[in-house]
Amino acid sequence: MSLARDDVYEVLSNRRRRFVIHYLRRNGAKAALGTLAEHVAAWENDIDVAAVDADARKNVYTSLQQFHLPKMEKLDLVVFDQRAGEVELTDEADDVDVYLEIVEGRDVPWSLYYLGIGGLAGGVTLGQALGVPLLASVTDVGTGIFTVTAIAMLSLVHTYYNRGMRLGGDGPPPEVDE
Repeated sequence: MSLARDDVYEVLSNRRRRFVIHYLRRNGAKAALGTLAEHVAAWENDIDVAAVDADARKNVYTSLQQFHLPKMEKLDLVVFDQRAGEVELTDEADDVDVYLEIVEGRDVPWSLYYLGIGGLAGGVTLGQALGVPLLASVTDVGTGIFTVTAIAMLSLVHTYYNRGMRLGGDGPPPEVDE
């Protein structure tokens, strides 16, 4: 099953559902509902799991059980066994990361950086082919090495900066660190 864009946005629009995905990715794809509720409550209240009181845990537990997990199961993001009180992440959940790239403030979307590298590499190649001074002395191999290196470096930087925006990474969910 392929997720529709609107369905993904609907799932990701709720913080508790994002926290569920984060927890399951980070701690193994399967968890007891009670454990999951404790961690979600801790993140929501910005406290340690040990400090979560019974009311906060019950509030999260009930909303996950009655609303959020059935909604996620309907979209095939999780398998929710209500009798056993277990939740398991499915492979479909891997497809939601692409929707999490956030461009904050005056930041530039990564697609524009890649377009810039493509334009720069194209300009160097064209300049070399036309014999533009300074570029005329660059060999075809040199142009290829420049292009591959530029794309590889940008990809490494992109990967580094986006690792903190992914659900399931180390630590609490990205928005809790704010």
